[in-house]
Amino acid sequence: MTLRLSQTCQHCSLRQLCLPVGLPEGELWQLDEIVQQRRPLSKNADLYRMGERFDTLFAVRTGAFKTVLITDDGTEQITGFALAGDLLGLDAIHSGQHPVSAVALETSSVCAVPYTHVDDLAGRLPTFRQHMMGVMSHELAHDENLHALLGQRTAEQRLTTFLVTLSERHRARGLAADRFHLPMSRADIANHLGLTQETISRLLTQLRRRGVIHLHTRDLHILAPDRLRDMAGITMTRAVSNA
Repeated sequence: MTLRLSQTCQHCSLRQLCLPVGLPEGELWQLDEIVQQRRPLSKNADLYRMGERFDTLFAVRTGAFKTVLITDDGTEQITGFALAGDLLGLDAIHSGQHPVSAVALETSSVCAVPYTHVDDLAGRLPTFRQHMMGVMSHELAHDENLHALLGQRTAEQRLTTFLVTLSERHRARGLAADRFHLPMSRADIANHLGLTQETISRLLTQLRRRGVIHLHTRDLHILAPDRLRDMAGITMTRAVSNA
């Protein structure tokens, strides 16, 4: 079920991360006309399922999601995590079907935008079209970076890169980059990074003992951000893509 917006895009705190960033100030009303809010989804609920027909883009308003690919042998592979302000469904534009499922990691809500209206806006507003092209290009770059991460990095580098990326994504949202909640489980992180849950637990314990992080349940405090970056072994840029 969808609801009319209780808060306009113009006054949303996530506007600089979401669809409105591509619209001139005087054109935001056009997006407000087509955006609807879905009722909140409970933890583990599907926003959409792999193979379903694509007709809507979703912007995460609150909470977080994981995107899950089911391989030919029935194995689940977590391809990414979407936080507030991220767009879901872009990877379905070409084929018209969702190539992955989107599953709520906690109680979450989204804004729904019919893609036909998005396409119409992109055709009429050059700045919005450029923004959409940039977002889709960023998605492709993220996929390439993930492939390189999983294939060429040590287990420690995979995890530390993941944590640094999450930190930068929180910074981009105007939130604390050194203190945040992990909505995903250790098993989810392990699946995403191609490691075992035991390896993730061991590495997190090592980071805590070295004084790099403090972790209480899922509340993470990065104590030594520069050291964490050094351990990742790469030069990080401000990340806004799905980790």
